[in-house]
Amino acid sequence: MLIAAIALAVILLLCAAGGVVTFLTLRDAESGEGAKEPAVAVDEFLKAVYQERDADRAAGLVCSSSRDEKKIAAKVAEVEKHVSAHQNPRFRWSTPKVDDQTGDRATVTTKVTMTTADEKVADQDLRFTVVKKTGWWVCEVA
Repeated sequence: MLIAAIALAVILLLCAAGGVVTFLTLRDAESGEGAKEPAVAVDEFLKAVYQERDADRAAGLVCSSSRDEKKIAAKVAEVEKHVSAHQNPRFRWSTPKVDDQTGDRATVTTKVTMTTADEKVADQDLRFTVVKKTGWWVCEVA
């Protein structure tokens, strides 16, 4: 009886340890496929934020370690605020350019331009850190 109780305790301990290891391994796993190229990941992210203004789609393009849905929704709300405050604003950006790529990490830059119907123009230079896991994912915007 004592041997059966010890064996059962060891089995339960191993199962619990296996569950913890599995959780820690998979908690940062990306779901879905990332972009095929770093510049494509940035371009898709910009489309989601500036053209579609879809926070859920934008969040799906961000690496899991940086995915803060509240911050992404706040950025989309900021773009919406610009849209409502100006006459027919249009957003465009230069083709994203990979400035530095080493293995599974890349730095991509672009310039976002907002133009309004009354000919106001605003530019913003952006630098993205993109990482490769199951494809390329946006992890940082500066």
